[in-house]
Order: sequence, then structure tokens, then C-alpha cells
Amino acid sequence: MKTNVAEAVTNTKQKTLVCIVGPTAAGKTAMAISLAKIWQSEIISADSRQFYREMHIGTAKPSAAELNDVHHHFVGFLSVDQYYSAGDFERDALAKISELFQVHDVVFLVGGSGLFIQAVCRGMDNLPVVDESTRTYYNQIYAEQGLPVLQALLLEKDPAYYAEVDIQNPQRLIRALEVIDTTGRPFSAYREKNWVERAFQICTIGIDLPRAELYARINARVDAMMAAGLESEARELLPKQDAYALQTVGYTELFRFFKGEISRDEVVSAIKQNTRRYAKRQLTWFRRNADTGWFHPDDLHGAEQFIRKKRAENA
Repeated sequence: MKTNVAEAVTNTKQKTLVCIVGPTAAGKTAMAISLAKIWQSEIISADSRQFYREMHIGTAKPSAAELNDVHHHFVGFLSVDQYYSAGDFERDALAKISELFQVHDVVFLVGGSGLFIQAVCRGMDNLPVVDESTRTYYNQIYAEQGLPVLQALLLEKDPAYYAEVDIQNPQRLIRALEVIDTTGRPFSAYREKNWVERAFQICTIGIDLPRAELYARINARVDAMMAAGLESEARELLPKQDAYALQTVGYTELFRFFKGEISRDEVVSAIKQNTRRYAKRQLTWFRRNADTGWFHPDDLHGAEQFIRKKRAENA
């Protein structure tokens, strides 16, 4: 299937997919829109939670004005009831990239979901088939004992993967644990193998800024989300709280508040803390790519020149 997907994309290195990555709240969307305007191009969202139409405030989707400025793809096209994997995104995003390369030399892929970006740029890991009973076992542990037990098990069995995975996402933890138990090898041992070489050039821009500045932006964003009605949005989604898409920072804390497990003040503090932790894991993931050019979100000129230099090197 990978071969067919890769062949679907225009076979020329004169076409460039610019990936704009980085931690949450760093300013990826603004940078992407500014760069897309320079190249008069379009944006493919690689934020796996912005895919869901019901999750608007809590995922910091681009505003109506931003969506009007530059055409975005894969924003709000699913319901939270629908499961959509990184493999699904690999297939669909590559088809869209092929379509966009018919009219654009440069296309932008933007988001903080590292696994989804990796799927598009390098393909998915070839993971072994697992025993269904093992999956059932860990799902039962999660249902009866909760997320902290899964987190502790993964930390013990595979600290390398624990350091980079979204530990608030039970499906990711279960997937890793079932592979570990089935094969006797760390889940991290299966990563970064057999990468697919795409038929187009890939240029990666990383958005980063001093930690104090990033954390201040995260805290301000959470406050703005609460003021914009995140609590009401989460309450409407409470009947679907077990959906895969809703195992997400901002929603899981509010679900706990609705159940009386934590106070309102603790909700805001927990969302801020968990978002900061998520940002650290995102940076750990994206910094593995030595070819990434890192820029402050205000350095539009530097990012633009980096893209032009990379394209010139492959002309």
C-alpha cells in the first residue's frame, strides 16, 4: 500500500512540502499562514485533534479569519465518533498533496502531532501483529485501574518511548504495551525503521522560543479557552467522553471536574500543567530531526530564507 501511496504523489523534487512543527501555542499557525501567503499556497493541518468538528475551542483551531486568509485542509472534517489513524492520514494527506502539487510548487503541512507528520513524510512503522487477548488485557486494566497504571507500566517497560509519547493518550500507551508483551522488545525498538522516501522534497521548519515565553503563551491560551467557553464545549461532549478523540488535554480534566473529582480551580491548573508537559514531549519528538531549521515565531524572514535555500539546494 505504501508504494501505491507514494507513487500517487507527483514524482519531482522540484515540489516541496514544508512542514511547520513545534510545541502547542508556539505560533505555528500564524507562521504557516504568513509563509503560505508568500508562496500563494495552501495548508494541510496535521493537528490530529483539529480534525474533529465538535472540538473547536479546546484544540485552538484556526479562526474564521485565518481560514479565510489561506485555504486549510483536514480541519473539522470528522466527528468525534469516528476513529482516524495516522495511517489513514498518511493515505489521505498524500493524495491531497499530489492534488495540490498540480498547481503549487510549495505546499505547507502544519501541526504538532508528530506521529501524523512522520506518517506523511516517512511512512508508518512496520509493527508486528499482536495477540487480541493482550489488547483486551490492557484495555481491562485501563477500565478498572485507570491511566496512571498504564503510564507506570510503560515507564517501566520502555522509558525511551515514555519520554516522547503523549502519556495522556491511553490508546497510544496500550498499543505500545501490547507490542512489548507480544514481542518481548521495547516499542521504541520498532521505530525509525524502513522509512519511505517520498517523491518530493521535504523542508522542516521548527517553531521554538524560550521556555518562559512558551509557558506564558500556554497559560494565556488556556485562560483564553476557558473565557471562550471551553467548559460548555466539554460539557456538551461529556456523553462521548470515552471516544478516542476526546482523550485530550483540556477535555479530560474538565470531565473529571464534571464528575466532582477535582475543583474548578484545579481544572485550570491541571490543564496548564498537562499542556506544558505535552509541549515538552512535542519538542523531544521534533528535535530528533537534525535537518529541522528552528526559528522564533516572529522570525518570518529567517524561515522564508531557510525554505528558499533548501529549495535551491535541490533545484
